[in-house]
Amino acid sequence: MTSQAETAGGVGPQHQSRTLAYLVVAGLLAILTAMEVWASYIHALRPILVPLLVVLSGAKFALVVLFYMHLHYDSWTFSAIFLPALLIAVIVVISLVALMVRFFAGF
Repeated sequence: MTSQAETAGGVGPQHQSRTLAYLVVAGLLAILTAMEVWASYIHALRPILVPLLVVLSGAKFALVVLFYMHLHYDSWTFSAIFLPALLIAVIVVISLVALMVRFFAGF
């Protein structure tokens, strides 16, 4: 049986499970980073390299936001506010990139 001092000090089953989750997420981030580096050296992936890197970096971004910024442990209300704003930001960035490609294609 654990005492209140041990539980308050962060020692206990909940702390250990969170530590394991952080280590698993860190491992996933390392694997995704390795995949990004690996994909950049494969010449056959040149036609789809940018979309592939965007998807991989988006997955890394989601992991960082969910676990290291503690959105995973907060109320779903915060996720409901964050995700539509993120979607709008992605649409704006994609639109700006498309406009710049069309603009500079004329030069």
